[in-house]
Amino acid sequence: MKQAPADFNPLPYDPSYEQPEPDEAQTIQEIIDTMAHIQRKTYQSQGHAIRSVHAKGHAILTGEFQVFDNLPPFLAQGLFAKPGTYPITARISTQPGDVLPDSVSTPRGISFKIGGVEGEHLPGADESTTQDFILVNSPIFPQKLKDFLGGLKRFDLLTNKAEGLKEGISKTLRAIGEVVEKVSGSDAGVMPGMGGQLATHPMGDTYYSQGAYLYGDYMAKFSLTPVTSNLTSLKDQPIDIDSDDDALRHLLQDFFATNGGEWEFGVQLSTDIEKMPVEDASVEWPEQESPYLTVGKLTIAPQQAWTDEKVALVEDKMYFSPWHGLAAHRPLGVIQRARNATYKASATFRRNMYGKAEDPKEVKQL
Repeated sequence: MKQAPADFNPLPYDPSYEQPEPDEAQTIQEIIDTMAHIQRKTYQSQGHAIRSVHAKGHAILTGEFQVFDNLPPFLAQGLFAKPGTYPITARISTQPGDVLPDSVSTPRGISFKIGGVEGEHLPGADESTTQDFILVNSPIFPQKLKDFLGGLKRFDLLTNKAEGLKEGISKTLRAIGEVVEKVSGSDAGVMPGMGGQLATHPMGDTYYSQGAYLYGDYMAKFSLTPVTSNLTSLKDQPIDIDSDDDALRHLLQDFFATNGGEWEFGVQLSTDIEKMPVEDASVEWPEQESPYLTVGKLTIAPQQAWTDEKVALVEDKMYFSPWHGLAAHRPLGVIQRARNATYKASATFRRNMYGKAEDPKEVKQL
């Protein structure tokens, strides 16, 4: 369990640290429109309404989230102000808004929804008793908002097309990434979002919020780090994703049929707004100056990772958003503000296509 240095001094939040871009609203609307176009195209080709990002799910899991006792005052904030244990529903997915063969290897994500959370929730939130965390296996969001829009438009042009081309690009980028990793010990030079995610076991990875959040009086990023030996032994373990279109789903089904695991939930508090900004999610906050401090753990027991019941509820009717949660953990920065309206629009599209609007404030746990 990681603990703060004796001289640790987190920086209190100040509204001046958030500076919206002049044309931010227009850019967000273009992202919403482009995502809607992607969703319409995938619906027409598949006959099923799917998410506009992280469309392909690989595992749906239930478990519990424990908030630790006796946290220091700067960590005992919001959800973490008092100890407790909560039910969670988790979804493991990959990035694109199209359901592609797993040989098109892209960043992996874990989203989990904590149920039974009391307290003042964010104004306008679709859910009033949950706290969602959205994490990806990279500590940074590598693009500015306009660059993300440009990439999304290029992806829109390729949606439902050129799977062979995507697979070829992915294999090339993975090969480059393997060389870079051997030489430098890092795959930072690779473009995982374009298909260059290295073909390794997703349960060996650490996952990060990328964007910043309020953390009560302070500002934070979050991490989910595997700690049990059956998870840590999977770090960088190669897997075959080229011989099975649903390799990750089958891999995780096999893993969770006989394995569970524990992950530490970490909080990294900003101590210097220049080195640890909230508006630019492409800046990695230096851990040598502010380490991720453990405030809780997530536990998942062995289970069936992909069932009809789970798919019907989580894939079709549930959505995860950093804007589902307590006011004490309001998302910060331009990428987080963009996620609010875009995720909600994507969920509304899916609900409308199913012909039945679920009451989003009444979220069923599995």
